[in-house]
Parts: sequence; C-alpha cells; structure tokens
Amino acid sequence: MVAAHGSQGTATVSQDGKSDRSGLAVEVSGLTKKYGNIEAVRGIDFSVAKGETFGFLGPNGAGKSTTIKILCTLAAPTSGSAYVAGHNVMTERDAVRRNIGLVFQDTTLDNYLTGAQNLRFHASLYGVPAHAVEPRMRQVMEMVALWDRRDSLVMTYSGGMQRRLEIARGLLHAPRVLFLDEPTVGLDPQTRASIWEYINELKGREDITIFLTTHYMDEAEHCDRIAIIDHGKIVAIDTPEALKASVGKDRVQIHTADDEAAIAELDRDFGIEAAMHEGAVTFAVASGEEFVPRLFAGLSVPIRAVNLSRPSLDDVFMSYTGSTIRDAEASGTDSMRQMVARFRGRR
Repeated sequence: MVAAHGSQGTATVSQDGKSDRSGLAVEVSGLTKKYGNIEAVRGIDFSVAKGETFGFLGPNGAGKSTTIKILCTLAAPTSGSAYVAGHNVMTERDAVRRNIGLVFQDTTLDNYLTGAQNLRFHASLYGVPAHAVEPRMRQVMEMVALWDRRDSLVMTYSGGMQRRLEIARGLLHAPRVLFLDEPTVGLDPQTRASIWEYINELKGREDITIFLTTHYMDEAEHCDRIAIIDHGKIVAIDTPEALKASVGKDRVQIHTADDEAAIAELDRDFGIEAAMHEGAVTFAVASGEEFVPRLFAGLSVPIRAVNLSRPSLDDVFMSYTGSTIRDAEASGTDSMRQMVARFRGRR
C-alpha cells in the first residue's frame, strides 16, 4: 500500500521550539475546505520538497483547484494549516504571494495588450525593480520562444502561445514556487507536449519548485511525485514508478457478446472481480499474457476484442478509487447535470 501522506522533505523542530521548514517548499497539515454542506477538501496532509515537480492527479471536482487556491491565498481554509516557501498562507499572505507564481486554468491575459505589455504590467504589480524588468522579460520570453512575438497583440496568439506567455509571466518575478493549475487543458496533444518541453527546460534554468494539477495521466508522468486526490482526500502519494509498482497486476479489457454474462462467469469460474469501465469488461490479473489464452479457452461468452496493458497511472487510480479517472469525470458531469436540473425544477 502506497502511503497517502509521504513526503521527501520534512519539517523539524529547532532548539528554540520553532518548526524548521528550510527543506520544504509546501507543507500542508489537516487541511479542509467547506462550501456550506459541501466538503471540497477533506483533511489532507502532504509536503513538497524544494526543487520538486509535484503533481495533484484527479478528476475534475476532486479538490485540486480548491487546494491550489488555498495555497495561493485566494481562498481561506476551513481548518488545518498550510505553509508555502516557509510562510503561513493565512497570516503571511503578502509574503506567500511574493514567493509564488500562478498560472490559472483559464487564461487571465489582456488580449488587447501585447505580450510585452502584459509582462510589464505584471512586473509593476509585483514590484520588480525597473532596471531588472527588460532583461528579465527577455529571459523568460526567450525561454518560452516568444521573444520575437513580444510586440504582437495577445489576441493574435494561438492557445499554446498564450499558455506559454502565462508561464513566462508567472516566472517574471523569480518565484520560489510555480503553481500550474491544469496547465495544458484544452490544448491539442502536440501543443501539450511542447508546453512540457518548456516546463522541463525551465526546471534546468530556474531554481524553482513546480506544483501542478492535472487529470491527464501522461502529464503526471513528468512529476517527481504524485498525490492522487479523489473526493477531496489524498488516497495515495509516491513517485509514478512506485505507484505503478504498487498495483502489480496487468489490466485486461474485453468486449464480448454479453458483457453482464461475462462478468458473472469471470467471478464464478475464474474467481476474478470484473466491472464495466470505459465501455469494456475490465479486470486485473497477474501475468496477463499467460492468462489471456486461458480466457479464450475457458470463457463461454464469445470474446469480440481484447486489450492487455501493463500497470499505468490510470490503473493506479482505479486501484485506489474503484474507477478510472475518465469514469469519475463522467460521473461528476452527470451529478452536475442532475443538480442543475433540480435547481431549475424549483424555479
């Protein structure tokens, strides 16, 4: 079982009795957030070491963005504590904000300004010394390959270019922690891969910790460690490889002539617990390549198609939560539609 509270850095207590967070970029303890009767974050604990790329992996509505809002002082926790760059997010908000960069899930650029004007405005808000603005702006815009477009209006930028400009803006004031909330959502796969090339490159240039949220499995593979969050609780936390090793079984998905009968037969005759996920009969077995021939020989229900895969982060998510991340998002969308329908029915 992969611990749901692990960390690379730890806070220690010095001789004067104060907590020493010198090795940590983020430290969270017993954090909760309620909106009326809805508990968006349910008592989570974790820490992020300096220089780490740390990912929050979970479906939409799992509590990822709420946690980032608390860590960036945009929302107050209901209970618990959180420290970013050694500063308390409740009592030292200005100090926290000086030490963080934030790229929101939705763009916050001014489309009627040029790329350079957007960055200069950001520099003035963060008090970047006047003599440092131009060289720093050139440095971060070259890092994301936008220096040649600095005088173009942002409205002429593609979606990927706007995301890269937002990352450059978040880096402009040299933050110690960069928060990326779903940094590539809505972008095509090629642009997503390009964004990650820039993110990995900046880790080599800047002394920075990256904290990101995502619901993309391939994106989470870039992280040094991942915390899987579901329904406001962290259910597992470790490196991507350790998480996948914790599953230990291959995933088999089959399409049959009668899926319900196949599930019942797998349980009765093979002792395998199967369920419908993503439109296919899905189950986990050790040594899947050896099991599939037995399946074709022993299952009375005709098999139309079979897919075998090694443990992935999606398998890890399903192992700890009981559903795939896509199923969880579909369920969340259905719940939201039902809530909207009930609300409209009262009007």
